[in-house]
Formats: sequence, C-alpha cells, structure tokens
Amino acid sequence: MPIASLDELVRRSIPDDNPPRLAIARSGDAYALEAALNAYAAGLIDPVLIGDMETTSRIARDLRTDISALHQVHLPDDVAAVREAVRMFREHEADLIMKGGVGTSTLLKAVLDKTHGVPPQGIISHVTVFENPHAEKLLLLSDAAVNIRPNLQRKVEIVRNALAVARKLGIVRPRVALLAATEKVNYPAMPATLDADLIARMGAEGAFGDARVAGPMALDIALSARSAASKHFVDEVAGHADILITPDIESGNMLYKCLNTLLGLDVAGVVVGSSVPIVVPSRADSPRSKFLSIALAVFLARGRSS
Repeated sequence: MPIASLDELVRRSIPDDNPPRLAIARSGDAYALEAALNAYAAGLIDPVLIGDMETTSRIARDLRTDISALHQVHLPDDVAAVREAVRMFREHEADLIMKGGVGTSTLLKAVLDKTHGVPPQGIISHVTVFENPHAEKLLLLSDAAVNIRPNLQRKVEIVRNALAVARKLGIVRPRVALLAATEKVNYPAMPATLDADLIARMGAEGAFGDARVAGPMALDIALSARSAASKHFVDEVAGHADILITPDIESGNMLYKCLNTLLGLDVAGVVVGSSVPIVVPSRADSPRSKFLSIALAVFLARGRSS
C-alpha cells in the first residue's frame, strides 16, 4: 500500500537500529537545528553539526537542548562548512547531507563539484511531497528549487526522478500531470505546452515504464475531477494526479510557496538524482517541514517502500 500521509512517512522512516548520520551545513540556523534535533529525538538521524559552534550552541540553549554529546565541527565559513559536509559523505563519515543556513546554490555547487563533490547519476532535481488536502494520499511536485528553465531532455529526467520517488513511496502506477496554462499546444507562444505534449507522447510509448503521463494540463484539471468534467477533458490522470511537473523553477517555486504559505501545508522536500538524497529546504520553511524533509531523505536513502 502506498504511504498516505506524512506522519506515516515519518513512522516508516525510523531505522530499526543505527540511525544514519546527517551532516548539517551550516548548523547555526534556528529552524534547521530545531528540525535536526527533533529528528534526533525521534530516532531518525544522528546529527553532525557543522558551522559556527558558538551560534549553534546559543540556539540550542534557546531550544533548551543539550548538544554536548553530538558531533560538532566548528567552521564559521559557509563554503568551508558545505565542503566539509560533502567530504564527510564522500569518505563515509556521514550518510546524508542537509542544508542549514546557507543558500541552495552554495550547497549544490559543492555537491556537483567534479573533483570533490558527489557526482549525479543523471540530472538532479527537487521533489516536494505533501498531503493532498482533498484526498487521503500524498502528492509530489517537481521542480521548485534546482532546474531554472529546463529543456525537453531535462524535463524528461525530472519526470523520471519524480517517478522514482513516487514508486519508493509505494505508488505502483504513478499518474503524472505536466502542468501548463492550457490543455492545447500553443507554440511558440507557450513552449511548455509543446514540451508537455511531447513528453506525454513518450509516456504513451512506454518511455517511463508503468506510469500514466499526461499534458499539457492546467492545475485545476490535474487535481479536480469536477474541473476536468466541466472542461470536457478526459484522461485517467485528470483529477487524480500523483505527480505535478511544473514547466520551470518560477512556476514550481511559486506553487511550492503557495502550499506552505497560503495553505499552511507541511511539505517534505529533497534533491534527488545524486547518490544521496540531499535535504534542501527553503530557509523560511518551518521546523516541521524541515523535520519531514529529513524523514523523506532517510526513507529514500534506505529504499524502504513497505
């Protein structure tokens, strides 16, 4: 059975024995540190704190938490902290990497460094998991944080990365909606509509395995059977999408922030496509969402789908 809620995801992510080591760069961020300490208390991870230890210790005191027993690396410089987190993963001193109080670009630059980074297995992309407020199931969104203006081939890989996450979450035949502002191809005015149509054709020819890929498709049609019926749009994805693929980072990021800012939904997000799921939450994400992102990374790294 697929995982139906984020609470269930957390429960099924807790290791039976030794929790994975999570390297946090930079740990002197209140929300990131709170999330990591909550994940530590829940038995999800063994945190490695990398950053300005004076700032980190002050935040921990404010949280009324003793961090003296945790592994700490004093590196106040952001770039040095990120490089240390990547080094620890490369040398098997850490199992996962998390962005603390640094920019996403700073972390990903270190991860993608050809000499000292963690080479991707294809392209990397960001996948967000959240609860559908109108159905008892999880929804996936990509890409809200990494790929700025992906071309057709990169969009194909974004779909593949999202499908891999969906299948690990137990979704046997994922339904993918390639989002656009209209259901008709309108090229060159709306290039995303042509990309969506081509990718949907690839899906129909079996390029993505056992999955249904449809588009172009407006958001309301993807999520609402009533909207699909009113617009006479007939497709098994319509009203039942498991994965939402946005055409670029601007639309993806705005939709992501609508979820957690306007709707107040908890979200879990990771960067996938590398040899390690990377926890890259927005710096404004709540401690709860960052905690859930840690749980998602632990779950994907362990490959547990049952």
